[in-house]
Formats: sequence, C-alpha cells, structure tokens
Amino acid sequence: MTNGIAPAKSGSPCLAAVKPLSGLGFPDPEEDAISHWLKQVGRTRLLTREEEYMVAKHAKEGCDACRSLLIESNFRLVVTVAKKCRGRGLALSDLIQDGNVGLMRAVGKFDPDRGYKFSTYATWWIRQSINRGLSDHARTIRIPAHSVEALNRLLRAIVQLNQRLGHEATVHEIAKAIDLPVEKVTKLLTYSKEPISLDMPTGDSEESSFAEFLPDTVQSSAIEETNRSVLRARLAQSLEFLSPRERAIILARYGLLNDEPMTLQEVANQVGITRERTRQLEQEALAKLRRPENAKLLKSLLSGD
Repeated sequence: MTNGIAPAKSGSPCLAAVKPLSGLGFPDPEEDAISHWLKQVGRTRLLTREEEYMVAKHAKEGCDACRSLLIESNFRLVVTVAKKCRGRGLALSDLIQDGNVGLMRAVGKFDPDRGYKFSTYATWWIRQSINRGLSDHARTIRIPAHSVEALNRLLRAIVQLNQRLGHEATVHEIAKAIDLPVEKVTKLLTYSKEPISLDMPTGDSEESSFAEFLPDTVQSSAIEETNRSVLRARLAQSLEFLSPRERAIILARYGLLNDEPMTLQEVANQVGITRERTRQLEQEALAKLRRPENAKLLKSLLSGD
C-alpha cells in the first residue's frame, strides 16, 4: 500500500471511482476533425483534486489507463494554452499537436506527492513544447516545387565555384555555371536567405532532402534562443521572492532552465548541502509559491501578460 492507495496493475480497478471520459484520443490534423474534437474537449469533465491525485499516482506506478485518463482530462488545458499562441505562424491544429507532446511529457514526469496541481506543472511543459514548435516551424517558408531542384543546384554550384575561383562567386558567374538567367539566379538567392525546411524533398525522385547536402551540425535558431532568454528572464523575475538558495533548488528540481529535472541528491551536491536540507528548502519554497499573491504574480509573468 502507498498512501492508502493500492499499486496499479494491469486491468486495475483504480479507475472505478472515476467517471470515464469520452475516449477523445488525439486530434486528427484535418480542420473539420479539429473542430469536432474541440467541441468534445469542451464537454469533457475535469478531474477533482482527489481524483487527479489518485489517477496520477497510479499513472506514475505504470497504469496505462490512468496515464491516458490524466492526458485526456487535460486536453482542455492544451487548447487554452494553444489559443494564446495563435497568429504566430502555425495553425491551431499544429499548436495543439505540439502542446499535446508537452502534456504527455508532463504526465511522465509529474509526481503527485509533491503537493501541487497537475495543471500548474503541465502548463509550463505545454507552453515550452508549443514555443519549440513555433521556433522550428513558424518561420519555414514554402518554395514553389519547380524551384526546389534549381535552388539545390544553385547552392551546390556556389560552394564549388567559391572553392574553384578562390573568391565569392558573383551572380553572373553563378548564372553561367548552372546555365540560368541572372534574373532567375537572383530570385533563387532570395529563397536561400530565408529559413528553409531541411526536410524539403529535392532531386528528380524527391527521395533526398536538403539536410543530406548540409554539414551534420546542429545550431539553435535565433528565435529559439530568444524564447529561452525571455523565459529565463521571466523565471528569474517571478521567483524573486524566494531566497537565492531556494530559487536555485526550484529551478534545478523542475528542469526550468535545461529541461531536465534533477534529483534531490544531485541538487544537494550542486548547492553544497545535505539531501534532507535540500528537501526542506524545496518544501519551504513551494509553500511560498502557493501563496495567492505569489501564485498570481508567477502566472502573470510566465504568460507574458
């Protein structure tokens, strides 16, 4: 027994006390299906605090049915966060899909014994996942299909010409090398200055992608770095009422700076105190965060209101 609740097993009766939801599942990307799904979400009954604890507890112990129930009962939260991000380059359906990824991650990491509501914990993961999706996709432009192969040839020609000539090739030199009018080369060069999806198909068979012609290096985009900087600044501002040590513990314990929550022992080693003292300071910090005036400030700052 754990806190009076039996460990969940396959076919566990742990859901018997919870009225089943509608079995929503995840939305289909088609707009009509999204509209229908949103209506269903609006009719979904929210879990009570007691039900949420019980379901989250069993989900943590490995009950897939409880995990699904916790996810479905919080689809409405995903929609709420996603709607606040409309108008930034992605369709609502895409925002919801990205938000659902964050929701699932939150379910996997949530510990109900820490004493805070799941929605409070999940909102950060949902917003982070949506922001990452915006960073990855919102600025990607569409290039006419007939221009994709020409652009691919252009990029390769520029690299070869620069190496052969020993200087940066001019538009006229590039045009001559790939047998295209200068005007066409100029237009293609405007595409190359914008973000391009690395998964865009190229070649006659369209079985290759731009990624195959680029060095295997990964760099964070300017937008993603900006989002991270803004989030860090807001987190620092919203936790100013905590002591420096409490603030460091909260940020590390919940992965608020590097996406990876740390264990009590890891935080204790980092801060230079005992594991038990770290736990005490964490509880004291959480108590401060739960105060109405602090919770309101935290919500306002992190939502950007």
